[in-house]
Amino acid sequence: MAKPFLLGVLGGMGPLATLDFQHKLLDATPADSDQQQLPSVVWNVPQVADRQKALAGLGPSPLPQLLLGIETLNQAGASHIVIPCNTAHHWFDELSRASAAPLLHIVDATLEGLVALPQKPQRVGLIATQGTLDAGWYQRALAQKGIEVLLPTADELQQWFVPGCYAVKRGALREGGELLSLQAQALLARGADQLLLACTEVPLALHAVAAPFLSLAHDPAQLLAQRCAEIWLEYRHSYFPHTQSNNWNK
Repeated sequence: MAKPFLLGVLGGMGPLATLDFQHKLLDATPADSDQQQLPSVVWNVPQVADRQKALAGLGPSPLPQLLLGIETLNQAGASHIVIPCNTAHHWFDELSRASAAPLLHIVDATLEGLVALPQKPQRVGLIATQGTLDAGWYQRALAQKGIEVLLPTADELQQWFVPGCYAVKRGALREGGELLSLQAQALLARGADQLLLACTEVPLALHAVAAPFLSLAHDPAQLLAQRCAEIWLEYRHSYFPHTQSNNWNK
């Protein structure tokens, strides 16, 4: 029998985004009882060094703390691990090598979700940290699917994205939403027909101000949660087709 399914969530980046991801997991999982919900163990430790500052050369690397989180999740019995922080995927390879449990990449889950849409986006505006933009994960993946990508300008990142992101981190969601709405509107004005909210603070902020363009936006964290739910359902149906319990004691 396969190892019992237990999703490990390497969180804390930031803590509110991690809680939001837990909610997304619940929303993504069809269940008629508590016992049918996706089981998870969460490492929600906000003291991880700032990822944006680390990649800009302005702060220490978060890798030692991320490795500790990976070790903790493995010790807890995680069968799969996800990171609901786009920028932290800069260290994905090192974390994968250190983990007995496989890590699911947020970009892979996002592309699977986008190509499954009834109508594939043509021009996507990408809202993300400078580190995620510089890494180019989303640009390359979208280009391979024939999707054009529009990026924020350096001035937009400085004026709107960065202060908007950090506003969310200090709990000022409406302030963050107003700033990040300006970033989104600029990308739409330049011709984007859809938006990709590739920073986990962004959806929280835009929902806080009820941004009118949310119907055009795709949330990688939501698509990652959907992929996790699919894996859990495959496991649940394979090993417990006639019961509502995960049957941990067997």
